[in-house]
Amino acid sequence: METPRMSVAAYCVFCYRKIGTSGPATKKHLPWNDIRKIAKVTGSLILGGFVFITYEVLSLNKLLQIDTQALHQEKLKSYVYVRTASLSPSEYQEQFSTFDGEDHECALWLLLKRSQSEDKAVRLQAVQDLASNSHWHDYQYVTVAQTCDQRTAIGLARSKDVDLRFFLPPPPLPKIKTDYPIEDELRLLLVSLPQTGLDPCVQYFTSLALRESSQTLAAQRGGLWCFGGNGLPYCDTLSKIPSETVELFCLQALVQHSKISSHCDKIEAKGGLQLLQRIYQLRKDSAKIQRNIIRIIGNMALDERLHSSIVRAGWVSVLAEVMKSPHIIQSSHASRALANLDRDMVKEKYPDGVYVLHPQYRSSQPIRADILFVHGLLGAAFKTWRQQDVDRRWDKKASEGEEDYSQCWPKTWLASDCPSLRIISVEYDTHLSDWKAKCPVEAHRKSIAFRSSELLDKLKAAGIGDRPLVWVSHSMGGLLVKKMLVDASKNPEMDKIVNNTRGIVFYSVPHHGSQLAEYSINARYLLFPSVEVKELSKDSPALKELNDDFLSFAKDKKFSVLSFAETLPTHIGSMLKLHVVPVESADIGIGDLIPVDVNHLNICKPKKKDAFLYQRTLKFIQDVLAQEL
Repeated sequence: METPRMSVAAYCVFCYRKIGTSGPATKKHLPWNDIRKIAKVTGSLILGGFVFITYEVLSLNKLLQIDTQALHQEKLKSYVYVRTASLSPSEYQEQFSTFDGEDHECALWLLLKRSQSEDKAVRLQAVQDLASNSHWHDYQYVTVAQTCDQRTAIGLARSKDVDLRFFLPPPPLPKIKTDYPIEDELRLLLVSLPQTGLDPCVQYFTSLALRESSQTLAAQRGGLWCFGGNGLPYCDTLSKIPSETVELFCLQALVQHSKISSHCDKIEAKGGLQLLQRIYQLRKDSAKIQRNIIRIIGNMALDERLHSSIVRAGWVSVLAEVMKSPHIIQSSHASRALANLDRDMVKEKYPDGVYVLHPQYRSSQPIRADILFVHGLLGAAFKTWRQQDVDRRWDKKASEGEEDYSQCWPKTWLASDCPSLRIISVEYDTHLSDWKAKCPVEAHRKSIAFRSSELLDKLKAAGIGDRPLVWVSHSMGGLLVKKMLVDASKNPEMDKIVNNTRGIVFYSVPHHGSQLAEYSINARYLLFPSVEVKELSKDSPALKELNDDFLSFAKDKKFSVLSFAETLPTHIGSMLKLHVVPVESADIGIGDLIPVDVNHLNICKPKKKDAFLYQRTLKFIQDVLAQEL
C-alpha cells in the first residue's frame, strides 16, 4: 500500500503545530535537510524570487514523503468502533446528514439510537457494541451515561469488563440535620410498614429491630442504662448500643419485608431506596450491612413496577461496581439484583435465596443445561462449595498458590470447564438446635416437606425444568432434592423438572439417617435438637418412605445417580469426633457409590481442581449431558 503523502502547506502547518504544542522534544523528529529546505523557501519568498520559489516547492514536494499512519492511529483512539453491518449508509445519511461532527461522533449517537430500537436483536447488539469500546475519552462515556435509557444502562451493567464511566454516580442525598438520622429513619420506615397479619419470621425481626432501636433512642437521650438489651449481645457503654448493630437488626427486618410485594411498594413510597443508598455509602466498611442492602434491592427488583425507581435512586452504578468485587458473595448478590432488573435479556426471575453463579453477565453463548447446587444442614449457597481449606503453615505450595484459591468451585472451576451451563446455588436457613434459630417459626415450616414446596416454587420462577438438569447436593440437601422430585412427580405443573432431570450427585447424603441426629436427641436437654435434626434419625420411617417413593419413580425415569460416601470422622465441637453419615447410610441403592477418605464437611470441598472428587463429579456431569454440551 502506498504511503500517505501530505502537501507542503499541510506539512508546514503540521510542523508549526508540533513545535508550538509539543515543545523542544518534537524538534528532533524534523530532519535537518527538511528544515534547510523550508528555510530556503522562506528566504526566497522574502527576496521575491517567484521562479526560484516554484522550483524549490516542486523539489520539496518530490522529496518529502511523510508517514501519517501513526498520527492516524492516535486519532482513532477516540473513535467508536462499530460493526460494518451496523452502519447502514441509508440510515446513516438519514439520521446524520445535517450533523455537525466527525464520523466517530455520529457513530456514537447512532449506537445510542439503536440501543432504543424496537427490534430486540438490534438493541442487544448496540449495547454490546457500546460496552466493547475501551478507547473513548471521558466526555464520550459521560455522553452515554447522560443520554442512554434505563434498559441500556442495565444492559451495560450486565456486560463483562464494562467501564464504570458509563454510569452516573448516585444522585446527591439531602444533608443530615439530626445527630442520629439513620437509626431514626430506619425505625420510622419499619413503623410505616404493616405490623399485623405477618409471617411469624417477619414479625419477629420487625419487633426485635423496633425494640432495639427504641433502646438506642432512649440511651441517646440519657434515659436508659443498657445491660445487653433483649436481643443485642452487648453494649459499648452503659448508655449506648452500637449503631451499626442496630442498623443491621433493622436491615434484617427489611429483608423479610422485601419478600412481600405489597411491602416493597411501601418501602419505595416512603423513600426507602434513597435511605438505603445513604446507609450503603456511609457503611463502606461493613460488608454485612452492604450485603443486606443489596439483598433488599434484589428482592424489590422482582417487581417490574419498581425498576424505574431503583434506577433513579442510583442503584445501577452501585450494582455494576459490586459485580466487579473479588468477593463471590457480594458479586453474586449484585448479579442477582441486576438479573432481576434485566427484563430485556433475562426471562427468569430469581427469588430470595436463589443465586446464579454462572453466567453472571450477558452472554451470546446459548445455555444448554442447568446445574443446581443444594447445601445441607448449616450450609450456605457459597461456603458449602468452597475449595477445601489447607493449613498454610505446613503446605508451602498452597501458600504460593493462595491467589488461586476458589471461594466457590462451581463458579470458578465448573464454569470454566462447562461454559454453556447455567449454574445455580440455593440457600435456606437450618439449625442444629432450636436455641440457635433466628426466629420462632412453626415447626412444620422447618420440615423437609415444607422446604420442598417453598423451594420448588422459587425454582420454577427461576426457569428450572426448562432445560436438561443435573442436581448436586450435600448431606440433608440430598434428602430435600429427593423430596422435591417426588413432589414434582405428583404435580402436573412441575412435570418438566422431573422429565428434564438427567442426573443427581449425592455427597454424603443420609438416606437412612445420621448418627448426628442420634447424638443430638440423646443430648436434647443440652441441645434442644431442631426439626431438621430430628428428621435425620436413623431408620426413621419418614426417611424410609421418602427413599422408597424416590426409588420407585427414579428407576422408571432412568436418570443417572452418583453417590460419594465419607470414611473419616468429623470433629463436632472440641470434644467429639463423629462419623456423621456412615457408608451404609450414604448408599441409596441405585447408581455408583464411591467411598472417599474425607470427613463429612470436606466431602463436597475438593482440595484442588485436579482432585478426584472434582474430576469425577465433572466427568459425571459431562457424561449425562453429552448430547447437550
